[in-house]
Amino acid sequence: MTTAVVFAYHNVGVRCLSVLLDQDVRVSLVVTHRDQPGETIWFDSVEQLARARGLPVITPENANDPALVAQIRALAPDFLFSFYYRNMLGPELLALPRRGAYNLHGSLLPKYRGRVPVNWAVIMGERETGATLHQMVEKPDAGGIVGQEAVPIGPEDTAAEVFAKVTDTAALVLARALPGLIAGSARITPQDLSKGSYFGGRKPEDGRIDWAKSAQEVHDLVRGVAPPYPGAFTRIGAMTLRILRTRLEPNRHPRSGAPGLYFEAGSFFADCGDGKVLRLLEIEAQGGTLDPKAFAQEKITIA
Repeated sequence: MTTAVVFAYHNVGVRCLSVLLDQDVRVSLVVTHRDQPGETIWFDSVEQLARARGLPVITPENANDPALVAQIRALAPDFLFSFYYRNMLGPELLALPRRGAYNLHGSLLPKYRGRVPVNWAVIMGERETGATLHQMVEKPDAGGIVGQEAVPIGPEDTAAEVFAKVTDTAALVLARALPGLIAGSARITPQDLSKGSYFGGRKPEDGRIDWAKSAQEVHDLVRGVAPPYPGAFTRIGAMTLRILRTRLEPNRHPRSGAPGLYFEAGSFFADCGDGKVLRLLEIEAQGGTLDPKAFAQEKITIA
């Protein structure tokens, strides 16, 4: 029987671990993360799935700890898989499986290598992304591609909505590629990294809106970090406004030449740096009261 050690987290981890079990791969060990106390946990638990299926599961602080490397070496797995595990696996780990180490990445590699690829694809205004199964090498998301599938991004899709589609597609890509991997007949296509891109992680502060940018860019940022992610925000005095949902208003004229926020005809609007207008469909005020009357009287300058 084919054996594997699986590093996994999040919804993609749950779905892809399920694919391995459904195709009768014997999972010798599951390595996952402890949920962080300060993080909003809106996704499924790999640890719960592993325990429900009677699989040995651990949550080490350091995946590359020599003791863990020795433990996996003793298991002598055929494969090592990483499904949305958050830490880089070092060369010692990658060298252990007899038949290779493979990662499931949430983009159409070589585009959007690196962290939070779904969020970045939405923020950058892409109209498609995808899921890619690839060989793991020391350089992140750089190994040969076993299989990939595109996922459309609608103009109003949030990152969470796209991530749900990517999760379904990730399971499909793995299920389709797994028989070839097991049989030793899978075709591996090298990546041309010169045709791709690399993006780093994001912090809540990165959601600050730059109103000097175009309405489309602001709209894409709002979609890319909308809840359950921390959300886009702007500050007016001591008040922070989380802008959670917007809509482009191509036929609406701005109030004046400078970016600003105002209330008109029952809705909040924002004039952006390109002279285009956004309707603010969902706003959350923190540290103050959002009074429509105050915003109706004049346009509040936003920087």
